[in-house]
Amino acid sequence: MKLGLNTAMIPADGSAGTAARCLEGGGLVAFPTETVYGLGADATNARAVARLYEAKGRPSFNPLIAHVSDLTAARQIARFDDKSLRLAEAFWPGPLTLVLPKASGCPVSDLATAGLETIAVRIPAHPAARDILRAFGKPVVAPSANISGHVSPTTAAHVLGDLAGRIDLIVDGGPVSVGVESTIVGCFETPLLLRPGGLPREDIERVLGEKLARMPEEAGTTDAQPLSPGMLASHYAPRTPVRLNAQQLEPGEALLAFGPHIIPGSERASVMNLSEAGDLVEAAANLFSYLRELDAGGSRAIAVMPVPHDGLGEAINDRLQRAAVPRS
Repeated sequence: MKLGLNTAMIPADGSAGTAARCLEGGGLVAFPTETVYGLGADATNARAVARLYEAKGRPSFNPLIAHVSDLTAARQIARFDDKSLRLAEAFWPGPLTLVLPKASGCPVSDLATAGLETIAVRIPAHPAARDILRAFGKPVVAPSANISGHVSPTTAAHVLGDLAGRIDLIVDGGPVSVGVESTIVGCFETPLLLRPGGLPREDIERVLGEKLARMPEEAGTTDAQPLSPGMLASHYAPRTPVRLNAQQLEPGEALLAFGPHIIPGSERASVMNLSEAGDLVEAAANLFSYLRELDAGGSRAIAVMPVPHDGLGEAINDRLQRAAVPRS
């Protein structure tokens, strides 16, 4: 990615308004939570989410955790049942993430959820994080504020060392208290521990009155349905067959285009262009929603024009290759 942003650092006290304005403008804001420092972006703004993936480097478009200020805000983006509500009331705010069905009309972008019908939600306990979320008034996705693959950051200095020149703002709230990421529980028919973290399994099981199920063995394979952030799995796959690297559109196909020049045969077809300007950030922001729209159009196949493999193109092509795998 292109570096050169002027990354500002401000103390946490009185930072909420500045951070909220930056998020509203599509900016990237690192802020402390009780677990680790998170890199925040407006969860409803797909372009801001694409910028976040780019800033972290080597993005894979895994689903991200939506952070909200309170349970009322959580219920606007996710559906709770009795068990998940018990966990939320017992452990929020705190280091627990719940994977839940999306609420009707959930405004979180498809890119943030990797095209899934579930959403990962958390209410952080750190006062600076909660102040920012209240001031912003919308969900914020916030994976760890580091370069992908590096050790998770527990101080603002760690964030600056990794992301200076890549993000807009760092809110310095001092060292975090927990120091490991949140525990993730999938609130399915049988509650499932998806990632151990800052809240012990035993505490969760005590509130549920039952044991958490283990991860299915196939969850880390390329064909498995993704369940949560931090898991290697395939992502949204359309029902309509996908044909990659198309040089000419065949009869009955829809076109997922990229760049200013459309391939022959598309004059009367359904066409959606990831980015007419050839902008990979714009293309990433549009990827899942455009695939969904073309999938609903009734075409016999979706032809996809070549997308460059550099920068965000690596992740875009990874998702497209997974979407093109034949379904049994």
